Amino acid sequence: MLEKVRRDGAYPTREKADEAVRLVLAGLGRQLTGDERVELARCLPLEAALVLSGQIPAPEPLTGWAFVKDLAARSGASLANARWDTGSVLMAVTAYAGPALTTRILHQLPTGYALLFGRAELTPAA
Repeated sequence: MLEKVRRDGAYPTREKADEAVRLVLAGLGRQLTGDERVELARCLPLEAALVLSGQIPAPEPLTGWAFVKDLAARSGASLANARWDTGSVLMAVTAYAGPALTTRILHQLPTGYALLFGRAELTPAA
């Protein structure tokens, strides 16, 4: 997973990719609950699964944009870098989870996450 994030996210070193993976998976671990959280942890490599499952879920989930802002604040990175890290890592997560689990995860999360996972944000017509 780390090599995929390093390559696809164009990180100069494995260390930079590892920082992004840990930051984003910890954040995702604070957002997911229930079966989706357990199933995703089973799909990920062991170290990534431990980062995800080692987090206590937040009482109120964040929107996609609030998620990126929270990661930027926690890491001291710019919003643009936090957004890049988030997309790079969540695209790798999608590759491990597959389309069905990714869809279920997106249904559990508030609005704004689909683009972070590399999918279109579809909203029902009014």
